[in-house]
Amino acid sequence: MKERIQTFGRALSGMVMPNIGAFIAWGFITALFIPTGWLPNEKLAELVGPMASYLLTILIAYTGGKNVAGVRGGVIGAIATMGVIVGADVPMFLGAMLMGPLSGYLIKKLDKAVENKIPAGFEMLFNNFSLGILGAILALIGYAGVSPIVSGLNTVMEMGVGFFVNHGILPLVSLFIEPAKILFLNNAVNHGILSPMGMQQAAETGKSIFFLLEANPGPGLGILLAYCLAGKGDAKSSAPGAIIIHFLGGIHEIYFPYILMNPILLLAAIAGGASGVFTLSIFGAGLAGPASPGSIFAVLGMTARDSYLGVILSVIISCAVSCIVAIPLLKAFGRVEDLEAAKEKVKEMKDASKGLVDLKTAKNVKSIVFACDAGMGSSAMGATILKKKLASAGLNDISVVHASVSSIPEGAQVVVTHEELKERAASSCPGAKLVLIKNFMSAPEYDLLVEELKL
Repeated sequence: MKERIQTFGRALSGMVMPNIGAFIAWGFITALFIPTGWLPNEKLAELVGPMASYLLTILIAYTGGKNVAGVRGGVIGAIATMGVIVGADVPMFLGAMLMGPLSGYLIKKLDKAVENKIPAGFEMLFNNFSLGILGAILALIGYAGVSPIVSGLNTVMEMGVGFFVNHGILPLVSLFIEPAKILFLNNAVNHGILSPMGMQQAAETGKSIFFLLEANPGPGLGILLAYCLAGKGDAKSSAPGAIIIHFLGGIHEIYFPYILMNPILLLAAIAGGASGVFTLSIFGAGLAGPASPGSIFAVLGMTARDSYLGVILSVIISCAVSCIVAIPLLKAFGRVEDLEAAKEKVKEMKDASKGLVDLKTAKNVKSIVFACDAGMGSSAMGATILKKKLASAGLNDISVVHASVSSIPEGAQVVVTHEELKERAASSCPGAKLVLIKNFMSAPEYDLLVEELKL
């Protein structure tokens, strides 16, 4: 079930994350030129509505279709989504997330059904007309049928959010967000659910609290500070470096293993997240656009003009609360992460053919892939660390790249990933050997893998 949820979440975030730059551009224009912005300009503010309604929506649809069926899927996804856009009065992000992949799936099935049946010389004619005709049909269906349904779903979501807001219980969303994050559903929650909701709210008010519900670096910072003060073993020694990567670099995945090694700390993360949301609610603060990655620099860069005090306090308070709650929990329930024990565990995994490269084939390894959920955050950092270790060992002929765990290159011989992503990595690239880690910063598996490859 967890793997299925992660896969579904990955599909949602996979439509938004490649287009984050466009969302940030929209956020800057909104923050600058709307009537309550830094440089109010009536003419330039006219960009805000069309960008949200058309540009961002079509980009999501194109990416969703392309993820399923390549460029043809992207094109037909954009065509079909125009029907949903025209048939509604609000930005149709949810409609784009539905019509993009669906259209890509249908054109892929159509191409498969007629494969090797088109007479020679008529391939281009068929490709163009099949896409055009099916795209036109889907656009009409989107306008007449899908758009009212999605508008209804949007209304239900707004009512649900309104219930939390009107009853002053919005902080309770942390009960869902924080556990979802440490299961590596952070990108799905933020970019698949919260960002589209935030875009609709920001288009009306110039800011949204939803952009910071998941992206707030405060709870994770508090957890890592607690490890610095009350942790033990490798977890304590690696926590300061993790703080820099998490808070300044915005790679939140770096602190997830620290909770997974002591799951009771989830209570601290929930408390920190809820306190941050409560602070934002009190001050009516929010961001003008999505903060991605969730670095303090990105958060401040996207903060609405009237929200700096509330946003800064939300980060500070959420950090303090999560740290205060985490310290006694660490002292009472914390486990010592012993390096030698970790090495022994990895050896056992290798002997059971679950982890490291077999000695007989290690010398033939030329391709290593470091995989994480989105393929852009912790995997990029891990690949850099592994490259340096391989270079120090004189293994410069081994390629190390980073990728999404759902899109691991077929030629990968070794895949390094977090143990929580094991099933997805095995499904994505069944022929590769898996090296499973728990801590991105100081995983003993890095050194053991290098030693294996040196033999």
